[in-house]
Amino acid sequence: MKELSAAETNQLLEAATDFAFYPGILNEASVKEFLDRFPLPFIINALQTKAVVPGLENALVNCLERIFRTKYGSSLIPQYMSLLQVGLQADSEAVRCLTCKIVSFLFEDLNDKSVHPSQLIITYNIYPLLLLCLVNGDERVAAASMDAIKSIASSSEGIATIFPAESSEATDLKHLAAKCSSLGRVRILSLIVKLFSVSRAVAEVIASLNLLGLIEAEVRKTDDTLATLNALELLFEIAESEHASEFLPKTSLLQILGSIIRNASLESMLRSRAVVISGRMLSRENIFTFIDETSALAILSDIIGRLTSPETIDDNECESAIETVGLIGSSKSGAEFLLLRSLEAARFLGQAAFDRHKGGKQLAALHAFGDIVGASRSEDRILLKGEAEEILRRLIYEIASKTSKLTPSGLFLSVLQQDSEMRLAGYRLISSLVGRQWCLMEVCSRQEIISIVTDAYMETTKIGMEAKYNCCFAIQKALANTNPKSDSALAAISRKLQEAVKRGPFLAEKNRDAQPTVTTDQRF
Repeated sequence: MKELSAAETNQLLEAATDFAFYPGILNEASVKEFLDRFPLPFIINALQTKAVVPGLENALVNCLERIFRTKYGSSLIPQYMSLLQVGLQADSEAVRCLTCKIVSFLFEDLNDKSVHPSQLIITYNIYPLLLLCLVNGDERVAAASMDAIKSIASSSEGIATIFPAESSEATDLKHLAAKCSSLGRVRILSLIVKLFSVSRAVAEVIASLNLLGLIEAEVRKTDDTLATLNALELLFEIAESEHASEFLPKTSLLQILGSIIRNASLESMLRSRAVVISGRMLSRENIFTFIDETSALAILSDIIGRLTSPETIDDNECESAIETVGLIGSSKSGAEFLLLRSLEAARFLGQAAFDRHKGGKQLAALHAFGDIVGASRSEDRILLKGEAEEILRRLIYEIASKTSKLTPSGLFLSVLQQDSEMRLAGYRLISSLVGRQWCLMEVCSRQEIISIVTDAYMETTKIGMEAKYNCCFAIQKALANTNPKSDSALAAISRKLQEAVKRGPFLAEKNRDAQPTVTTDQRF
């Protein structure tokens, strides 16, 4: 390795710094021009020298990252695979981080179809080195190596590289997780979670190799609150994946979550997180393709058990459980499941939604009940199957009959007469309900409701004005579909709603009269 002269080093440092931190976008021509002046072997040679030159490594690392991030730069990567091997084993964390990123660039930007990145990874034994960076590197190196491994998994050849038919100790994730440090184990688990979301093909391999069992083992360690909470966060990330509904029910994870929810001796935060993850699973539109109703009812029973046990549940946990039931009901299949198979849960939310004594629980319940009636669904999926719709109608009338308001319209009005946060939730609920004829008639039967949703000055915040406008628009649209001209009272309401809709959500705010902040008598 040739030692660079001081003059060469200083010249390279100055040029690399200017190139690395150039504020604009560097085009391909700029990269070629720079490499004509300073060929890659020259730059890499400078990076490998042991001379201590303040700022040199940082400048060269940033410079190389910008070079390889371009299409021209990525086309050069296959020529330097042996140097990637060296870079992944470098003492410098910055160099290892850069090298991991270059592996990602190889998969993301390479246009040469004659070059197969996955084959290069195998030929130069890159994957085991990436795993070592993941387990032993600092936080930046671990993140970059994880991104690189995800890039490898983006193709069928890459999947075979990460999960070979005959894996060695260097690439067996179970073996690595067993022998590395606790931090390394957490990173291996995080990698499994990240890979699970890459594609269904990867998720299927992970499930078939029982790698989810590693996460199961972590979740079972309820004697260590922090470790269990970390494992639950990983499980939450898996539950967010579109493949979760197909593969998670085949594991024991849902049963483990149920046992955590039922265990009153555990920390509230653990139970709450387990509730949320369970709800996330049951909220999937296709979940009942992969889970039977008995299992779903068992999970829901655990959640409702938390809601109906005030002596063992704090306010935060209760609100979390309420939000979770709403999350389940946010999908059409979930809402129908609640109304047809677990009416107790829907009834609990409905009662809490209109109970002014429940404070924060009422607000959470209003939003959750809004999810069940369709606030989170697209317009064509708001209405449920006939039997579920009839149960919903009867439920709301039943709840109203057991209050001093007596009618659904009285319940709605009571919500709209509360503070701004409650009104927002009320607007949201009514907007979704008025597509039902019975609810539209209830709303139109109370002039006070119409006055509130058409009042130009009721709301003063942007979110409040938008929510009120959406509610007004939903009522007006539903009423227009009923031919209100045949009823003079409804026709008058329709005209009032049309005028409010025509004004838009913010027009009234613009037309407010300016008010002086200092009056004449205050100036002396």
